[in-house]
Amino acid sequence: MRKSPKDIVDSARIISRRGVMLGVIQAAVIGTLGMRLRSMQVEHADEFRLLSDGNSIKIRLLPPARGLIHDRNGVVIAGNEQNYRATITRELAGDVEQVIAKLRHLVPMTDAEAAAILENIAKRSAITPVSIGDHLSWTEFSSIAVNAPALPGVQPESVLSRVYPRNGDFSHVLGYVGRVSDYDLSKMENPDPVLMLPEFQFGKVGAESKLEGILRGKAGTRKVEVNAAGREMRELSRQEGQQGATVQMTLDAGLQNYAVQRLGEESAAAVVIDVTNGDIMSIVSNPGFDPNLFVRGISAADYKALMEHDHRPLADKSVQGIYPPGSTFKMVTLLAALESGLVNEGTRYYCNGALDVAGRKFHCWSRGGHGSVGAVESLMKSCDVYYYELARAIGVDRIAEMARKLGIGVEHDLPMSAVATGIAPDRAWKKERFDKPWVVGDSLNASIGQGFVLASPLQLAVMTARVATGRDVKPRLVRAIDGVPVSVAPFADLGLSPKNLRTAQRGMDAVMNAPGGTAGKSRIVAEQWRMAGKTGTSQVRNITAAERARGVTRNDQLPWNRRDHALFVCYAPYEAPKYAVSVIVEHGGGGSAVAAPIARDILLYALSGGVPPLSAYPAGQRDQIEEMHRNMRLITPMAGNTSGRTRA
Repeated sequence: MRKSPKDIVDSARIISRRGVMLGVIQAAVIGTLGMRLRSMQVEHADEFRLLSDGNSIKIRLLPPARGLIHDRNGVVIAGNEQNYRATITRELAGDVEQVIAKLRHLVPMTDAEAAAILENIAKRSAITPVSIGDHLSWTEFSSIAVNAPALPGVQPESVLSRVYPRNGDFSHVLGYVGRVSDYDLSKMENPDPVLMLPEFQFGKVGAESKLEGILRGKAGTRKVEVNAAGREMRELSRQEGQQGATVQMTLDAGLQNYAVQRLGEESAAAVVIDVTNGDIMSIVSNPGFDPNLFVRGISAADYKALMEHDHRPLADKSVQGIYPPGSTFKMVTLLAALESGLVNEGTRYYCNGALDVAGRKFHCWSRGGHGSVGAVESLMKSCDVYYYELARAIGVDRIAEMARKLGIGVEHDLPMSAVATGIAPDRAWKKERFDKPWVVGDSLNASIGQGFVLASPLQLAVMTARVATGRDVKPRLVRAIDGVPVSVAPFADLGLSPKNLRTAQRGMDAVMNAPGGTAGKSRIVAEQWRMAGKTGTSQVRNITAAERARGVTRNDQLPWNRRDHALFVCYAPYEAPKYAVSVIVEHGGGGSAVAAPIARDILLYALSGGVPPLSAYPAGQRDQIEEMHRNMRLITPMAGNTSGRTRA
């Protein structure tokens, strides 16, 4: 079909417009390419000339400063210190063995150490710097710097290294950092490139490990020009890294130090919780260790000494250690029985020193018995037979349910390593674990915190806090991150009868303050700090019938590792609870004689905010307490940024 003149004109107009648009686009592309070529040939000519002359511009990662850790009052408990070191890069060094040989004239180095460095260099990428000296003295560092032209590929550096100014006070809760090993890297799917830096430190255990993500920070970069020998000629640009977050813990450095000192030479653990908000004020496993040894690379001799110590200083007894809680568990059994409705506060049982069940005799700790006992008296006198009777009346499942409600047999969410769950056994648990039926003897043992029942000192402190308040107190260790407080949700009511709770609380008060209470010698006489508590002693050996017949061997006549564990839990003030404390002394003997005085003193320090006043102690003990405090090596914490930089 033949087009009309009008159609021809319209078609020509459209083609012309498209041609103009195509021309504009082509001109823009050509102009952009021209500008880019000018930039590369004129403005960045020197840089690209250097790149073409032997790839002499290098990008280096800058390790970020690790975030600081403070106690609740701003005291630095994990900081950073200046560290002089040197690295070598194989690609730039040429003859690595020759360079190391020259370096040995400047820095003391054994044949074994030199061989280890060469082996490490061989395993790494040619462009990866490898440490050849860490924590160098200023003399060694300056010698390397002065002789740098004769040491190709060697780079002296001033970096920050982790330091723990409180030494062993926080060793278990904070843990420590260490060098990133090949094993560490093998466990990571996509490791952060900064972890490849020589001697880079990251959290190995404890809070340092659990909070690694916020403490590590982000690496910076520096662009440098190097000559043919690998020596840096000048720095072209630098972008500083981002320091890790500053973490404020709930811990109190003064209280922590006092607890460590008060535990002395014992193999023990202590936990202090603020029952109003769940703040862990102190959590100690004794003996501790100096985490600074691990930061610098612990020697074989030091590590062997720690491993062979019979008090197991590397084990965290506060959260990893689980023990039969003994009579400190009796509040659980009592509340389970009262809440069941099958017994009440007025229910009494008669104790003649033992209970016969299915042809087996279950003994009370008092060989002569306690006579007729009610609920409050059962705690005050710690009568075992009373709890055997409760277990027969209500069964173990109710006891296990109450134990979990009070925090035993559950894992508490804390940034610490290997937090134990403990065991609150019931019928189903034994069937699953051992494929055996539950028997009545299991219930009787469980009722007094023996048998299959296991709890950590942390769990016992949580249990005590919940008994004291009737609320679902949840422990926490982190108070703020970069100055932003970590919110605490109100604790839910446990749903326990106030009357039943009051019965358990009255029993704990009687333990300390009533005539005949098992821990009366460790009471607090200052009425504003009146304390409620419960003693416990857990057996670590079987007592035969023959031994009972001739008289049970006293703990002080047994080898240390066969003695009973001593336990004690408490809270104060009685009418308005503020702090709950648990203490366990491994193989310490009786809870009332050994653990109770320690817990009382630690609780008093928390209540008074310092060394307790002598007026809080019974008059007959004040001279002894004064001398004890005089002989302690207490540290007065000073708040402020005393080690490393903080991040705003």
